[in-house]
Amino acid sequence: MPKGILELPRLMFISAGDTADAQLHGIRLVLDQGVQFIQIRWKNASIDELEDLVNQAFQICKSYNALCIVNDFPSIANSFHCSGVHLGLNDESVIESRKLLGFEKIIGGTANTLADLNQRIQEKCDYIGLGPYRFTSTKEKLSPILGLRGYREIIAQLESNRIPPIYAIGGIQLNDVEQLRASGIYGVSMSSYLLKNHKQIPQLNQYLYG
Repeated sequence: MPKGILELPRLMFISAGDTADAQLHGIRLVLDQGVQFIQIRWKNASIDELEDLVNQAFQICKSYNALCIVNDFPSIANSFHCSGVHLGLNDESVIESRKLLGFEKIIGGTANTLADLNQRIQEKCDYIGLGPYRFTSTKEKLSPILGLRGYREIIAQLESNRIPPIYAIGGIQLNDVEQLRASGIYGVSMSSYLLKNHKQIPQLNQYLYG
């Protein structure tokens, strides 16, 4: 049975690192500072490597009572009983992923434009990652930069009565968060910035929940 709008943690960490050890170190680092929402993303890994990482990361997240979702692979999220999956615009469809995972799991989706956002709302994504806010080297094949003005314009044009949590993503820093929240953004997704500035996580949460 479809669920209503979820109350998700407002700060999401997207894992980073070229090795499993680096990935796990980063996950523990941000969990220790209060992050409660982890997305496992390891683009250059083999399926076996990714499965092993997800298995370990899920157990770590579970010990912190944190959500753990997998980027791109609903089958892996399902196999290791993760909290859900995040799907890019060119990944497996939300409909097929929902058939596999059911309505108890979180399915998030990427958006770059108003049309993408409306598509994700129609697909009943549980949250939407809207971006990029600014240039970031973390992601290849970057979509057009939105900037603060882009967020304001897109969110102002939304007409749906059922708007899931929208996370800003892409090069976001601490001093961006208050303005992004004022634009109507629910939360932020961050990666390498959190690893370099993990001591700022309590302050980030304060801004996001203030």
